[in-house]
Amino acid sequence: MDDENERAARAKKGSPFLNTAQAAFYIGLSQRTLEKMRLKGGGPKFRKHGRYVRYHIDELDDWSKGRSQDATPEDGDAGPTAAGEGGRS
Repeated sequence: MDDENERAARAKKGSPFLNTAQAAFYIGLSQRTLEKMRLKGGGPKFRKHGRYVRYHIDELDDWSKGRSQDATPEDGDAGPTAAGEGGRS
């Protein structure tokens, strides 16, 4: 029985599953924001292990990669300025 407990403890140390607090920290959101996303949709995939919510680290990475966007001038990109566009001479 002790051998089984030791194996389980070793497996848990290297587990790819994160709880809500760990997942929120990992992707840089608040725990509350992640909980709201879970209820309303639009957040990363999650799993229910009994009554516990778990996020797989690979799915957090995939979700984050899918959120990437190109910068727009409003984001501070050095795009064309209003004075430089079609200005009169």
